[in-house]
Amino acid sequence: MQKLTAKEEELMLFFWEKGALFVREILDFYPAPKPHFNTLSTIVRGLEEKGFLAHKTFGNTYQYYAVISKEEHRRGTLRSVIRKYFDNSYLHAVSSLVQSENISVEELKALIREVEKNSPPAGDQS
Repeated sequence: MQKLTAKEEELMLFFWEKGALFVREILDFYPAPKPHFNTLSTIVRGLEEKGFLAHKTFGNTYQYYAVISKEEHRRGTLRSVIRKYFDNSYLHAVSSLVQSENISVEELKALIREVEKNSPPAGDQS
């Protein structure tokens, strides 16, 4: 999965929260001074080229919609961070969170309970 710039991610949040949108509708979500229509249109077309959006044609305009869910993006981004910064080890990532005190022992225990609850029983590899 390709990376998103900060502006691309900002726009994707609108699509994930609001659903299908015309570029003109996106302008309404910004406070003044609003970005230029052409700027937003260029970013949206870039998101389509990257495979995050697709469009439906309505006359001479397009309505864009997300084809990658927020959850898919989150998982892909997390995998990329784990691979790049933690030697592809989720254990190293969690250990780093614990060491930097961004996660408490109680939160870690809750995480372990959650993983155990969602994991198949030992010996069941289905």
